Amino acid sequence: MKATRIDPDRYRPNVGLALFSKAGHVFIGRRINGRGAFQWQMPQGGIDKDESAREGALRELEEEIGVPEKLVDVLEETEDWLYYDFPPDLKKRLPGPYIGQRQKWFAFRFKGSDSDVRLDRHTPEFDAWRWARLDETPGLVVPFKRLVYAEIADRFRGWTEPAQGGKTVQG
Repeated sequence: MKATRIDPDRYRPNVGLALFSKAGHVFIGRRINGRGAFQWQMPQGGIDKDESAREGALRELEEEIGVPEKLVDVLEETEDWLYYDFPPDLKKRLPGPYIGQRQKWFAFRFKGSDSDVRLDRHTPEFDAWRWARLDETPGLVVPFKRLVYAEIADRFRGWTEPAQGGKTVQG
């Protein structure tokens, strides 16, 4: 089998956010106006021009779920980019030259309370949310993102343990 080389310029730079509760569960939101099964996902979003991946992750955290930087500890950032392709029917509806997304993923520990989650801070992307086990997330997301979610479930599994006395590791 011939290995294919990925052209990063064909993939939109993006961040994915794994927000862990003190109990070790991860935030998932249900896509607003979603149809069919597999409408749950972790927050994600594009990286703005002249913005670092970390800055984009913290901005997206506040925009998508209303959680400010002061309510999280950064636990880890993936060193490499994870890629997924858009399915053909979705690609037809999207403007721009991208065939998929490349993502830097961040693990955060949430230091706030459930009432600090505000889906209505900006233009809502989710209409509901809940805490889930990280290992169940690949089965909740749309199929074209499953391999990335399985990879994140493996890489970030160490953060699923309950927080010990609020101590975390900065990445």
